Amino acid sequence: MSTLLTDFYDYLFGELPLTELLRQLAVIALCIACGWGLSRLLRKLFTLSGGVDEQSVVHIGVKSFVRVLSPLLILVLLTLARLVLIRLKLPVTLWHVMMPLMISQVAMRFVFYVLRRIFVKETTAGAFLQLFEKVFATLVWICVLLYITGLWPDLVDYLDTTMLPLGRHKTSLLTILQATASVLVTLIIALWAGAMLEDRMMKINTMHLSLRTVVARMVRAVLILVAILVSLSAVGIDLTVLSVFGGALGVGLGLGLQKIASSYVSGFVILLERSLAIGDMVNVDRYFGKVTQINTRYTILEGLDGIESVLPNEMFMSTPVQNYSLNRKIIRLATQVTILYQDDIETVLSMLEKAAFAVERVSDQILPQALLLKIGEDGLQLEIGFWITDPENGRLNVLSDVNRAIWRVFKTHGIQVAHPKRDIRLMDERSFEQSVDGMAFSAHKNAQSAYNAGK
Repeated sequence: MSTLLTDFYDYLFGELPLTELLRQLAVIALCIACGWGLSRLLRKLFTLSGGVDEQSVVHIGVKSFVRVLSPLLILVLLTLARLVLIRLKLPVTLWHVMMPLMISQVAMRFVFYVLRRIFVKETTAGAFLQLFEKVFATLVWICVLLYITGLWPDLVDYLDTTMLPLGRHKTSLLTILQATASVLVTLIIALWAGAMLEDRMMKINTMHLSLRTVVARMVRAVLILVAILVSLSAVGIDLTVLSVFGGALGVGLGLGLQKIASSYVSGFVILLERSLAIGDMVNVDRYFGKVTQINTRYTILEGLDGIESVLPNEMFMSTPVQNYSLNRKIIRLATQVTILYQDDIETVLSMLEKAAFAVERVSDQILPQALLLKIGEDGLQLEIGFWITDPENGRLNVLSDVNRAIWRVFKTHGIQVAHPKRDIRLMDERSFEQSVDGMAFSAHKNAQSAYNAGK
């Protein structure tokens, strides 16, 4: 059977004049060069120029499709050149090969771009995503090869005639593949649209961060739900059967998924009531750190030691939470010290305030205040309280700086820190026995007196 590839080679070497072949090659090369040059020009105009608003639609569109731009422009130029050549009644044989190749390039780069925008949070992709990209590229090249060789219609007929039993009905393998592709495509488009919308929402500074997050999460969930319903209805699945699944899902949520459902609901409540925002310093249970992410099910806390804790949102609803930066970020810290009685109390209190105020992180909005807390057994117990405006940088380090400043001041002025004093007396064996006998006699005499009084 004659295939498209053999016909192409026969036409290319048997009937096509050399001048026609060179003309087609020149037009194709010109389209590739113009497409590549035009893509570079657009990148410079819209992605590197500072005169264009970075929030404009044109800028975002071109910057997002940088990798897709070159093959897309080449494909457009090849299509226009093909139409011109057909109107001039000139052969376009080489386009039968170039068009599938360029379409495959555009499709692969566009899919890779969408997947990376959805699933990649850092600069590098994961191993699974890289493997999927390789598999997808291999399948695309196989399809292109089958199309060029003319075997694509035969493959489609084979898949259409191969029937698979699904319950009481039989469905062709082609229908199953089309349904799977439809669900994947609509789902990926929904996820991509949700990711783009979330990026745009996070750049709106006039809206509260929590409100932006919850709106983006809700829109993404709605887009995914709509995509699934549309894809299922497109392949002919009756959506009324989902009512049974919805009932089973509700029972499952009520029985075995209570914690998960509670975390999801708590996540939306936290975002809506704005009791927690990204960047807040919070203390919940035994965890302390900065909120770096607020997701629908969990929240990530980054401790001052760099360790990230993944906490379910239910914990923030059922456990008391200390938020150091809810309404204002200024908080009070204090450290205590005990001095001897002979030191002048007023002078020492003034020294403590000056020493604390000299520390860099101590705020000048509210001046440090030294207090006499207690006249104790061992000395005068003092407290120096001060305020900081950057709790996200930690509390222990600023406490350490204040304590070191106080110690330096005490060393300079000769002020001693009080400590408990105990007297220890050493006794020989005879004195110890006499002391024990005396204690025993006293105890016996006291007991005898109590007995007589009782009588």
